[in-house]
Amino acid sequence: MMKILANDGLGSAGSETLRNAGFTLVTEKVEQENLIDEINKNKYDALLVRSATNITKELIDSCKSIKLIARVGTGMDHIQVEYAMEKGIKVLSTPLESSPAVAELVFAHLFSINRRLFDSNRNLHRNINDFKIFKKRYKDGTELNGKTIGIMGFGRIGQEVAKRALGLGMNVLAYDKFIDDVTIKLLIPNLKPIFISIETKSLEIVLKNSDFITLHLPFSFNQKSIITKNEINMMKEGAILINASKGGVIDEDDLIEALKSGKISHAGLDVFCDEPHPRKDLIELENVSITPHVGGATIEAQERISITLSEQIIMFFNKI
Repeated sequence: MMKILANDGLGSAGSETLRNAGFTLVTEKVEQENLIDEINKNKYDALLVRSATNITKELIDSCKSIKLIARVGTGMDHIQVEYAMEKGIKVLSTPLESSPAVAELVFAHLFSINRRLFDSNRNLHRNINDFKIFKKRYKDGTELNGKTIGIMGFGRIGQEVAKRALGLGMNVLAYDKFIDDVTIKLLIPNLKPIFISIETKSLEIVLKNSDFITLHLPFSFNQKSIITKNEINMMKEGAILINASKGGVIDEDDLIEALKSGKISHAGLDVFCDEPHPRKDLIELENVSITPHVGGATIEAQERISITLSEQIIMFFNKI
């Protein structure tokens, strides 16, 4: 009987699927410093993690019983993927399942910024007696319809963003080094699917012509930032920037400077360079809407992830 440690938890549907298939699943959290001893003591065959548990070379070398490592969600910067594979360990993830959730968070930030929801909510809670004053302050909201969104990175998440943007009547510009064109399939209940072809553009065209820019670029933290002062200077005056990908994609010093000068009017940020301790001089700016890295954190996405991952795990162990 295979033993699995889901150290950062697993959704109820996926847990049930694994247990029904005869696997022993343990979901009690083991602290990082005790993890190697716990795995070796119980001879776990598989280790499931989210973002809270690091899979180091030391762990891989020390835990000979591990045959499979699975990421419950997306983002594998904290997992030594190539090293694990070199050691003959299978590495799984579920990148597709959280894409709709991340795309919806992008628009949560865009709606919040364009109607000043994040700012008015904060101020009204503190000063409800100034209701009339705030009514005048927040009278200049803007609509997304008819505006241009620039999608930096046109993979699975970028395409989900494009679907929602098209549904809102937005113009879509997309940039991707590796993709020339994509056919977007729009599914509307009770109607036939609508297919829309989008050709990617150059970085300069997207940056210069977009009212809103959302980042979905591949990135690892040993890279240099992709969005720096040079790229910011190409943007429209007063552009709005959303980042729900990786914190290091944007140079935070350059972002702060642009937010203070008004070159970027607002930013919506779900990710930061120094998580879980983002810079105060960034998050305390009045023109920044923030969330605590929750892009894929919806009930629906987590259930999809847990089911898909459990099915992949069963398939893997059935073959060996």
